[in-house]
Amino acid sequence: MNAPTSPSPENALLITVSGPDHPGITSELMAILHAHGGAVDDVEQVVVRGHLVLSLVIEIGDPNTLRKELLLLAYDRNLQITFETVKATPTERALGAVVTVIAQSISAEALGSIASNIARCGGNIDRIVRLARYPVVAYELVVLGVPIDQLRAALGALAGPLGVDIALQRDGLGLRAQRLVVLDVDSTLIQNEVIDLLAAEANCEPEVAALTERAMAGELDFEQSLRARVKLLTGLHESALAAAAANVRLTPGARTFIRTLKQMGFKVALVSGGFSYFTELLKEELGLDHAYANELEVLNGVLTGRLVGPVVDRERKAALLREIATLEGIDRDQTVAVGDGANDLDML
Repeated sequence: MNAPTSPSPENALLITVSGPDHPGITSELMAILHAHGGAVDDVEQVVVRGHLVLSLVIEIGDPNTLRKELLLLAYDRNLQITFETVKATPTERALGAVVTVIAQSISAEALGSIASNIARCGGNIDRIVRLARYPVVAYELVVLGVPIDQLRAALGALAGPLGVDIALQRDGLGLRAQRLVVLDVDSTLIQNEVIDLLAAEANCEPEVAALTERAMAGELDFEQSLRARVKLLTGLHESALAAAAANVRLTPGARTFIRTLKQMGFKVALVSGGFSYFTELLKEELGLDHAYANELEVLNGVLTGRLVGPVVDRERKAALLREIATLEGIDRDQTVAVGDGANDLDML
């Protein structure tokens, strides 16, 4: 290994250490740098599957004696170490965009396609970090050099074909602030459609399915379809609600997802076009902060086939997101909405 040239005031020394990770490596390295009067200008460290990669930029007058001690440390610790002279002036780093990729599994093809599209629109990946491994895989990519709107256009169409979810956010301190996450329920937080579970209890599944098809064909809007389907439940005993709730199945990973959000200090709310009986149960079970949905009218222990209060449609969902954010004192830019249908579009 050739000795680097002595850094001038315009230059600094980039030291890269890699190899098996062990407790004490960083502290020993810093002790040697301190003993030789090295000033740390920058440092990055990551451990992947027990393999350490640590890079430092330091300013030091004569690196030769330092180099010998660091080589000895590397030998004793079974590490590799390299030295390179770099410019002392820090690289200017403008805030970029954070791209989060989530799926059951993420292939090299998927990551490659995302990286290619980032490069094609002039972006550069500054950093990649794995956020989760189970029950879903998630990676965070910090991208520089391209406006977030352009990046969103470049990546938006990839999610479906690649079988992944892609979310984009602006980088900055705001990412570390308190956040609000608002979730749809049917076919999002849970695997079921609650109206179908109730239809099974009321023995009117074909009729409910026909109304759903008409709504999807554009013959009925959401409110018309919902009220027509609820009317089919007329006379159903309220005990059927508990029977239907027993068949509710959380989406795989949902419990872990919410527990993680709560541990991070996030507020989590449900805003559903379904029914409040079920969202209240989920709120209690999962320890959520808010839950809003349509209320089924019950008189004398049976469903009347009517709703109480305004329908939670797409406009109401967006309004509820704003109301919850205001109540919690969270800026709109710090809110995230998760949904799967047209009824969720306004809050997304």
